[in-house]
Amino acid sequence: MTPTLVRHRRYADSSAPEDAGTRARDWAEIQERMLAPLYEAVFDRLEVGTGTRMLSLGCGSGLALLIAASRGARVTGVDTDRERLALARERLLSDPRHEPGPGGTRARARLVEGAPAAATPAGQAPYNLLTVFHPIGCATGDSDGLAPALASAVPLAVRGATVVLTGWGPPERCATAPVLRVASRLAEAAPTPRSGNGWRPALRDDLEEVAARAGLKPDGSGRVSCPFGYADVDSAVRGLLSTGLFEAAIRATDRSQVEKEVAEALHPHLRPDGTVWMPNVFRYLVCVT
Repeated sequence: MTPTLVRHRRYADSSAPEDAGTRARDWAEIQERMLAPLYEAVFDRLEVGTGTRMLSLGCGSGLALLIAASRGARVTGVDTDRERLALARERLLSDPRHEPGPGGTRARARLVEGAPAAATPAGQAPYNLLTVFHPIGCATGDSDGLAPALASAVPLAVRGATVVLTGWGPPERCATAPVLRVASRLAEAAPTPRSGNGWRPALRDDLEEVAARAGLKPDGSGRVSCPFGYADVDSAVRGLLSTGLFEAAIRATDRSQVEKEVAEALHPHLRPDGTVWMPNVFRYLVCVT
């Protein structure tokens, strides 16, 4: 699946703080669809369908859930981000195109705010697929809480359930890496560097290390091309900032400076028609409990 080029509003006055709801909508409307090829590749490999009972940790605004439900899977998403979860509810539970009957999306979807342990199967068999589709391995400390989260989710699944972890591919295979490097440079160059989830290059064994800490057994892996395509630089800036990878840089400097430097870093990827195109590779690791 090739990402659709999205033409989005020009970003507002950068002197005004951007609220979490705006960032969540930028993620849902601009950025999340860039990962659709990753979701599709995983679901194809695992033959996700009517027999799948999936629990998605950090489900965000719910695109992966929607794709799985459209294949017939029963899906539960859990997240602590209230704004993204509200958008997931709009997608899966409020859209009149998604029928509420036995075969409809709403009948197959459930959303839970909080920790994974809160997603106890309601009136159904235990989960047989656990997914973590928020890519790890590109932000300092982004995998620290994942092993405990998986540990609390595994008891909700059948024995031998499949677990899928996802992450960024090698920096040399990701055209977006030099743009993301702006985040770490600005955070580190601040007069008083601040801690936070700033960008770092993905490492070869990021996913395998998380699996080992969680007591999971690797059972295959793959790489997927996920190009980032935007209708213009403004959309690209908003989409990239919605990932959360620039939060430490914004705290260390200000949003206006971060937006300006990200826009400059995008120039090598600007095409004659004004669109922005950056080829990337993402990884996934299939494990069993």
